[in-house]
Amino acid sequence: MAITAAEVKALREATGAGMMDCKRALTETNGDAEAARNLLRMKGAAAAEKKAGRAAAEGVIAVVEGPGAVAMAEVNCETDFVARRQEFQDYASSVARIVLEKDPADLDALLALQVNGQSLEQTRQEAVARIGENITLRRFQRLAPQGAAVSYVHNDRIGVIVDLEGGDAELGKNIAMHVAAMRPQHVAPNDVPAEVVERERAFLAGQAASSGKPPQIVERMVEGRLRKFLSGICLTGQVYVRDSDLTVGKLLASQKARVHAFVRFEVGEGIERPTSDLAEEVEAQLREHR
Repeated sequence: MAITAAEVKALREATGAGMMDCKRALTETNGDAEAARNLLRMKGAAAAEKKAGRAAAEGVIAVVEGPGAVAMAEVNCETDFVARRQEFQDYASSVARIVLEKDPADLDALLALQVNGQSLEQTRQEAVARIGENITLRRFQRLAPQGAAVSYVHNDRIGVIVDLEGGDAELGKNIAMHVAAMRPQHVAPNDVPAEVVERERAFLAGQAASSGKPPQIVERMVEGRLRKFLSGICLTGQVYVRDSDLTVGKLLASQKARVHAFVRFEVGEGIERPTSDLAEEVEAQLREHR
């Protein structure tokens, strides 16, 4: 049966698969468009399963803003080359858009969401088959701010959302850029979990005990070092990245502003990156596509 260019084009527009993949699917199904779509889906699932074990530590951070909320998602792939492709970046933005609109409870709920008759997991599998790399939806956050939500994305690799009350747009951007650069873990010392504080206090006490100083001096040493530790991991205690004479807390106070919360994602943080020889990696990909 002869497959027309119009049939191939229609299938490509419906699935996003490559022209040759669409033509082969139509040929295998004798021109049955619905059967061809199902065949492409099955092949996409098979390709995704085959690539699932491969490390995906590159990717992008996508942020989408809407009325009353901001959503951020980390979508990973295997190489920076794919991460820079517009198709991949558009896909990541679509994931963040779904998070914004649907507010899923967790990653499983997100992947199960139906979009245009397909689950997000199905669209992920199809993207794997189409793009040729393992693609994962690693994490997401949707923030409905108490104040104003300010977002900042640095080179598609670091994303920040700040919930700021008071101040102005410039202050919000500067605080978001500070969070991107300095990696605070909490807003203020009171936000640090008690177990973290006690663990650090015990560690510092063990260090100070070996100094041979009197117990009351040791206690002051521990508390002073603990305050320094908390300042280092808390936004309000950090030295402001654009003015070493200010802490972020003092900067906020000077403008009668406060940060209720912030979220920071960085591509691939915490993912173990495999070491490989570039020539061997390229050869492996060539073998796979022969």
